[in-house]
Amino acid sequence: MNKRLKILLSGGGTGGHIFPAIAIADEIKKRFPDAEFLFIGANGKMEMEKVPQAGYKIEGIDIAGINRGNLLSNLGLPFKILKSLSKSKKIIKDFAPDFAVGTGGFASGPALYEASKLGIPIFIQEQNAHAGVTNKILSKKAKAVFTAYPKVEGFPSEKIKFLGNPIRENIVSGMQETTSAKEKMGLDKNKLTILSVGGSLGSRTLNNAWKENLDKLKEKGYQLIWQTGKLDYKEIVDSCQLSVDGISDNQQLITNNQLQIKEFIKDMETAYSAADVIVSRAGAITISELAVAQKPVVLVPFPFAAEDHQTKNAMNLVEKNAAKMVKDSEMKEKFWNTLSEICENESMRKEMSDNLKYFAKPNAAKEIVDEIFNKL
Repeated sequence: MNKRLKILLSGGGTGGHIFPAIAIADEIKKRFPDAEFLFIGANGKMEMEKVPQAGYKIEGIDIAGINRGNLLSNLGLPFKILKSLSKSKKIIKDFAPDFAVGTGGFASGPALYEASKLGIPIFIQEQNAHAGVTNKILSKKAKAVFTAYPKVEGFPSEKIKFLGNPIRENIVSGMQETTSAKEKMGLDKNKLTILSVGGSLGSRTLNNAWKENLDKLKEKGYQLIWQTGKLDYKEIVDSCQLSVDGISDNQQLITNNQLQIKEFIKDMETAYSAADVIVSRAGAITISELAVAQKPVVLVPFPFAAEDHQTKNAMNLVEKNAAKMVKDSEMKEKFWNTLSEICENESMRKEMSDNLKYFAKPNAAKEIVDEIFNKL
C-alpha cells in the first residue's frame, strides 16, 4: 500500500473485548509500522485506561447498556445512543479510516454502525460461543465475522471464519515441559498438580469449593496452585490458618509444597505448564488460553454472564470431550467427584488434552489480519 494505512478499532467494557482488539492492532502494526490507529471506547470503561497503556490513541463516547436492575436509569439511554452515534460519525469522518474492526462491547455498536454507513469496510471479532447483541446487528454489514467456535448462532454462516481468539503472546511462546515447570514453581515433580484460576477478582464459587475439599486434596496427595483473586485472599489465608506453617508475602503463601495460595498469578504460562488438571471459569479468552495449554479442564461457568454465554462456551468443549463442566449450582454435589474422575484416569486426561487441539488457535491474530487484507 502506497498511502499511510489508517485503522479504526472499537471494543471494550471488559478485558475479553479489549485484549483481542489490541492484539489485532499489534499484528497490523508489525506489518505496517507507519500505520495510524484510533480506538473508540466508552467513557468511564476500562478501555479508556488499557488502550493508551498499550500505546494506542482512543476517543471516548458516552454510551452504556441497558440497566436491568434499575429500569428508571434507562430513561436517558436513547439520548446517549443518539449522542454517541453523532460523535462516532464525527470522529470517523475526521480520521477517515481504511477499515474498522469491532470486538464487541457498548462502544463498538455506534462506531461500526457509523463506519458502515460511511462506506468503510467493517470486520467483527466475536469471542464467545453466543453472539453478543451488538455484533449480531453489525454482522449484516460486516465483510467477515471472526469467531472462536465453528458455529455461532446469530451470524450469517457464509461470513463466519473460525480463527480463534487472539491471546497473550507469552502463553503461545512460553509453555514449558510439565516437570520443569513444577520444579520452577517449587512443586514436587512426581505429584499430580491442579491449577485453579478464577480471574483477577477471583471466583467465590471456586474458593468455597476448595475450602470444603482441602482435606480430600491432602488425603489424595495432590498439589494445588490456588489463585484466589483479590477479594478472598486474606480471608482464605486466615480461615485456613495457613500462615502459621507457611510463608506469606502478601500475594503468595506456600505451605509444605502441596498447596500454593496466590492472590494473582503473573507468570501464567508457567502455571499452565505445571498443571496436570485445571479448574476454571469459562470466559472466552480464558478458554482460548486453556486450549493452547492443552491441559484437561473442569469448567465452572459464571452463571450471571450476559445471556449465559459462559455455559455456551463450556458446552462447545464438553461436546468434543475436551472438558468437563460443573454448574455453579451443583458444585457441592458434583465438583469433587468430577475432578477426581479426571485426576484418577490418565487415559481420560490424555484424550481431553488431545481433543483441546481442535480449539487451539495460537496464530489467531495473524490469521485474522491475513483474512482482513484478503477481503479488502
